[in-house]
Amino acid sequence: MTTEIMPAQNLPPIKGVKDVPYEELFVSGHRTCQGCESALVMRHMVKASGPRTIVLGSTGCMYVANTTYYTTPWVVPWMHTQLGASGSAALGTAAGLKVLMRKGKLKNEKINVIAFCGDGGGADMGIGAISATLTHKDYNCLVLLYDNESYANTDIQLSSQTPYGAVTTFSPSGDTKRLMHTRWKKNVPGMLAAGHPESRYIAAGCAAYAVDLMNKIRKALELGGPTFVHTLDPCPKGWDYHPQYSQELGHLAVETGIWPLYEVVDGVCNLTGPTRQIAEGRKKRKPVYEYLKRQGRFAHFIEEDVEHFQSQVDKMWTEWLIPGVIPFTVPAKDVAILKIDKKTKPLHEEAKSA
Repeated sequence: MTTEIMPAQNLPPIKGVKDVPYEELFVSGHRTCQGCESALVMRHMVKASGPRTIVLGSTGCMYVANTTYYTTPWVVPWMHTQLGASGSAALGTAAGLKVLMRKGKLKNEKINVIAFCGDGGGADMGIGAISATLTHKDYNCLVLLYDNESYANTDIQLSSQTPYGAVTTFSPSGDTKRLMHTRWKKNVPGMLAAGHPESRYIAAGCAAYAVDLMNKIRKALELGGPTFVHTLDPCPKGWDYHPQYSQELGHLAVETGIWPLYEVVDGVCNLTGPTRQIAEGRKKRKPVYEYLKRQGRFAHFIEEDVEHFQSQVDKMWTEWLIPGVIPFTVPAKDVAILKIDKKTKPLHEEAKSA
């Protein structure tokens, strides 16, 4: 049975830094590491959503560091949930609010539901729950995956989000094997965008581009239904760099093309920020070495490792259908087919004739 969809929030776009809400809903008192970009993601997230928000956090850095001796930096209501349950918690809370409002036990108003998870709890253990949540389009909730590219809360173990060749406690570099980890990073937002075309909003962001990220949070909540935002979060402890450079590394991840910024709105992909400028030729993509050389986790790289990393990023930009989103190449013979006017001739007929 299809249930009535609750109205979504009215959250206008933030035009610039001066337009950012002044109110702080994630305040001091947490125990995150110096230079922690994930803490900044939490601050931007709840600034964008506003006070009528319920936050749910699965086990990870942002749960452990934000609950100490019966205190919390969260000003809004929040609840801890299990490691792989961010999607389930978001869906259950949204459903519970709908029932309580229908029964008259709560005022019928717009309340945001956001569940956050780390890359371990979201990209690995929690991916099934997130995928299931995105199929329930009658409920308004946002799942935010903050990605510091390791199981950072439990001493920097390898995750599916750990980049190629990076050193972690589970992938050390040694004399016998210089590169222990040789898998490429799992493309979670691209995978969910391709696999859940009915989800109204899926995006990739970074706290180094604060206004871009806050607008993505707002758009996800305003459009309604189950939505997903994935952020890249530089981590001084796990990535081995001085804490003062977190913002700079966030910028470099985007400017080198390693982490593209984009949003998929009702099935239409829009590149945003510097990623759009690079794609349009208005900004030159920086070499990945500028990003890799700033982090101790890549200190064991030799020239051929850097070249391989660069070649994989180049491939994403030159051969993928959409950089960072869909990892499929387009055969040269089919490029013309993709550009035909579908109103004059069906695509499948044109393909047959070709």
